[in-house]
Amino acid sequence: MTAFKKFLHLRTKRTFWWKEEGAVLAEALVAVPFVTLFAAGILEFGNVMWERMQIDAGLRDAGRYLSRCRPTSPTYTATCSEATAKTIAYYGTQTPAAGAALRVLGWGPDLADITVNPAGADGTFTISTAHQYVASPLFGWLGIDAITISVSHEERYMGW
Repeated sequence: MTAFKKFLHLRTKRTFWWKEEGAVLAEALVAVPFVTLFAAGILEFGNVMWERMQIDAGLRDAGRYLSRCRPTSPTYTATCSEATAKTIAYYGTQTPAAGAALRVLGWGPDLADITVNPAGADGTFTISTAHQYVASPLFGWLGIDAITISVSHEERYMGW
């Protein structure tokens, strides 16, 4: 082998092993799926927390409404109802417009989703619900079972 051929052979071998042009592509092929999965997981977890906070706000609003309801007496007929409180929880208002959006998709308006436990001896009542979270396919791929969001709110009866 001549010196020139040996030089070309060594140079080709050296540049093949030391070139970094394909390194970025190889690293991206390894890293991008994991980063994508991680980002989708963060977004999904954030959505679960957002739905929980919306349900919590709905129960708090309904509990505040019920805590200020004046009970029926011989001189007064109560105009408050649990159905109105549930409507407030689901929509954020007593009288939602036709086609109004729910606070959380899939939660309500069937009024059986919310349970109101009447006021006890201490004057507090509890309003609670459980909602099945509709997850993205990501949870199915990861083998995560269905998530149930359970929220309760306790409020002291204040009356008028």
